[in-house]
Amino acid sequence: MARAEFPGWHGTTIIGVKKAGEVVIAGDGQVSLGQTVIKGTARKVRRLSPGGFDIVAGFAGSTADAFTLLERLETKLEATPGQLARASVELAKDWRTDKYLQKLEAMLIVSDGKDIFVITGAGDVLEPEHDVTAIGSGGNYALAAARGMMDSERSAEEVARDAMAIAADICVYTNGNLTVEKITA
Repeated sequence: MARAEFPGWHGTTIIGVKKAGEVVIAGDGQVSLGQTVIKGTARKVRRLSPGGFDIVAGFAGSTADAFTLLERLETKLEATPGQLARASVELAKDWRTDKYLQKLEAMLIVSDGKDIFVITGAGDVLEPEHDVTAIGSGGNYALAAARGMMDSERSAEEVARDAMAIAADICVYTNGNLTVEKITA
């Protein structure tokens, strides 16, 4: 099928929250094809340990594309252990300039517990201003909800879970089956 004829895949809301010395990345489990839920328990948040340094990553978009990018990020981190910012910039440069990688359709949120970044195919490595970021179908709903909770007494995990619950109530491409990973610096 030509790309224009193929019905759109939808799904995934990923949120990253940095608060009180910890970072939580949470993602829902829904994958939809058009108006049909294909799977409700996909796992789109992963813990990786390249070069002996833990990172947590969440992805939105094509799963195969995201895994390709995560493998590339791991390679960059093995070459620059413990330097997530540098590895993220190197990945974004490759993603922007490599003809094969340019076709990949995914976005990443990554954290080492100290920093949190969104990496895009446009060559962006974005560090959120307000210690919260979100991507995917329900990303804007989760982002708005989390921003409204950041000054509360809730922990990073509570903010992430509550924001994802709000996004799942609003976005038809987001569900409440969460994968949550926590990391500290």
